[in-house]
Amino acid sequence: MSDGTLATPVGRPTLEEVARVAGVSRATVSRVINGSPRVSPDVLVVVEKAIAELDYVPNRAARSLVARATMSIALVVPEDTHRFFGDPYFADVVQGISDRLDDSDYVLNLQLTHPSSPSEKTKRYLLGGNVDGAIVVSHHSGDHFLTSLSRSLPVVFGGRPIGEAKDRDYYIDVDNRLGGVRGTQHLIDRGRTAIATITGPADMPASVDREQGWRDALAEAGLSDHRLARGDFTEAGGIRAALALIDEHPDLDALFVASDLMASGALLALDERGLRVPDDVAIVGFDNSKYATRGKVGLTTVAQPAQEMGVVMADTLLRLLAGESPPRVTTLDTELVVRDSS
Repeated sequence: MSDGTLATPVGRPTLEEVARVAGVSRATVSRVINGSPRVSPDVLVVVEKAIAELDYVPNRAARSLVARATMSIALVVPEDTHRFFGDPYFADVVQGISDRLDDSDYVLNLQLTHPSSPSEKTKRYLLGGNVDGAIVVSHHSGDHFLTSLSRSLPVVFGGRPIGEAKDRDYYIDVDNRLGGVRGTQHLIDRGRTAIATITGPADMPASVDREQGWRDALAEAGLSDHRLARGDFTEAGGIRAALALIDEHPDLDALFVASDLMASGALLALDERGLRVPDDVAIVGFDNSKYATRGKVGLTTVAQPAQEMGVVMADTLLRLLAGESPPRVTTLDTELVVRDSS
């Protein structure tokens, strides 16, 4: 009985090549790919190693000829559990996705994976015909599996992906660089000249782009961009980064922070050091989440429409699944929301 694979384009590894490298039958490789329990652990390891070595991706289009639609969509988030449930950005995105899927017959299932690469179990699940499409949020540049996933099934990214397929991927984003420019320019317009930044991980496009916006605004104003600390988009990371900046650059008079969650941590750090906001140090965050208004000082922030992003992500994927041709790139607007911190 056929496993649903067809002829493979020139240069792309075939199922037969995987079987040859692993030293097993074609049927055994097929069972591994489709998540069958009838494979011994030792054989599973050998086949998965061969799949990884060859960078083999099953032909989703061919498999669909023999498999019914699952009416299921995977939400893949390459973050640990604490970050996912602790950051309101994800809650807003998921709400938007759920709102759009409510009008469809599709159900959503969540796949939390390691930032550098999904587990082998998750890979088998995503490639095994268990979902009709996927939405990937919070992508890290080191994860080559997720950037290649679109070769096997329809995928929409939340945020600009980095990788060899970026020019043909579908993604929804905001102009993070422009948001960084807006937030930093606001501090410049307030007369601040020693403006530091707390940026996010270097392997995330949103972090890279917001940092670039900070640099561009400072360069345009003829100001130095050497005051930088890298955070991890958590409140604790914001505290650590802010304390390091205060110690290393006691002259700093402003902070552009790449997320409200880290900015909330920076506010705590400044308070601990006896620095007044905005008198001594002005702060601008990014997101306009609940963290912007929960403390003693309202946080000026660059607002991004996270819930709307979720709606558009889901809508784009539904259109792909329906055989339509939605825009490959949708860029939503940001706006500056001014509060007491600046």
